Amino acid sequence: MRRNSGKKYVCTADLNSAPSFVYTQLEHTQKGIKNMLKVKNYQFWFCTGSQDLYGDECLSHVAAHSKEIVEKLNASGNLPYEVVWKPTLITNELIRKTMNEANMDDNCAGIITWMHTFSPAKSWILGLQELRKPLLHLHTQYNREIPYDTIDMDFMNENQAAHGDREYGHIFSRLHMERKVVMGYWEDKETQERIGDWMRTAVGVIESSHVRVMRVADNMRNVAVTEGDKVEAQIKFGWEVDAYPVNEVADAVAQVGQGDVNALVEEYYDKYQILLEGRDEAEFRKHVAVQAQIELGFERFLEANNYQAIVTHFGDLGSLQQLPGLAMQRLMEKGYGFGAEGDWKTAAMVRVMKIMTQGKKDAKGTSFMEDYTYNLVPGKEGILEAHMLEVCPTIADGPISIKCQPLSMGDREDPTRLVFTAKEGPAVATSLVDLGDRFRLIINSVDCKKTEKPMPKLPVATAFWTPQPDLRTGAEAWILAGGAHHTAFSYDLTPEQMGDWAEEMGIEAVYIDKDTKIRDFKNELRWNEAAYRK
Repeated sequence: MRRNSGKKYVCTADLNSAPSFVYTQLEHTQKGIKNMLKVKNYQFWFCTGSQDLYGDECLSHVAAHSKEIVEKLNASGNLPYEVVWKPTLITNELIRKTMNEANMDDNCAGIITWMHTFSPAKSWILGLQELRKPLLHLHTQYNREIPYDTIDMDFMNENQAAHGDREYGHIFSRLHMERKVVMGYWEDKETQERIGDWMRTAVGVIESSHVRVMRVADNMRNVAVTEGDKVEAQIKFGWEVDAYPVNEVADAVAQVGQGDVNALVEEYYDKYQILLEGRDEAEFRKHVAVQAQIELGFERFLEANNYQAIVTHFGDLGSLQQLPGLAMQRLMEKGYGFGAEGDWKTAAMVRVMKIMTQGKKDAKGTSFMEDYTYNLVPGKEGILEAHMLEVCPTIADGPISIKCQPLSMGDREDPTRLVFTAKEGPAVATSLVDLGDRFRLIINSVDCKKTEKPMPKLPVATAFWTPQPDLRTGAEAWILAGGAHHTAFSYDLTPEQMGDWAEEMGIEAVYIDKDTKIRDFKNELRWNEAAYRK
């Protein structure tokens, strides 16, 4: 994957087959469903910079201090991945060798660097130029407080991160290289959590090169925003986007045995509330069984061909009996990315964001979403979010029900779907758009809340949110930025994490949040036109 800076992220796996490295398979916390996100046990290398000007005793202290920091970071419980200590880097040759070893280590997802003492930055040039992994510059120091009573020049010379980190930071700016800077005391929870957040972003960057999207049919006719340059997306993000005739996938569905279908239907009936709403129970069950067969057939096809994300289109269903609804919701819950009407960009982003949130404690969910309609009552403004069928149940708050309702689109029998309302709380909605000469990631902070009244006649899963800073400003800014009606949405990621991902990918990112003012936002878009011009 290549960024504007010319940097690549190494992927040693063959993208046309199953990845060569070993993944751990994690169980979903919800009853009755396995999480099929296959996330590697990544590590992050901790590299400390120094030099030999102050002698061996100083270097022994540097090594001891950095080892202690690594041990306590790992013991803190605030990092999602292991930190691995590396010997102190003091020469151009050792720095370059370590960076290239990181490139070749499939377990290494990124580098954390810290300049304990002064480390001449020219020694880092070749190593940094050859590094192909994300890098965090931790700006900290070993001691929290100045030792007022005992401080002398030996202490000053040894503990000069305030000096060394500035020298080190300069060379990144001179080289025009992306990096993440985190400043704070290394034992503080806030600092550790920021490192942990960046780790998730770094894994999202590395894993992006493993994302393969299976397109069932094409984009919805005449729709602009779901289109895009798939070649440029593979160059920029590493995504491989392939199309399949719908009946090739439908054949896989047809091959699913009745015994497997019946077992999955029983799982549905055990896990979800069944809302017959006057339908005959036997007929309702047949409709549910169709989605069970679709889920099994699609998942087997995805696994057999090594795809991690999928798009469907209601206008091209071939021999499928129903538009995939409940089936796609379940696949998203298992960790697959999804996009409707052929929207492969959102499908890939949902997959990347699910990877970034994997294993997060008290996770509230990540989903494909679509803007539908507004509530414009003063003081109660917001956007009703949904889709005709496909919203991921990881975001559900309370019971999840199965409904079977007619659908005007698709020209097939009534599809079954999971129906629920989403959780409350802060979240982030993102839209990746292709502007013709570049990609832009639009990042909107939103506040999810409950609707004022229930909607008993609406047979779809819903969320309701107010974009920051308010509906009028948020919606105007979104439209000015060219944002899509589809979003990749998560309660568990921050705007900072998504912006860091965009920076590592070398693409434009714009933020819509509590500080957004339309006049300033329009100027930012104008400046970006110049900054990102090829």
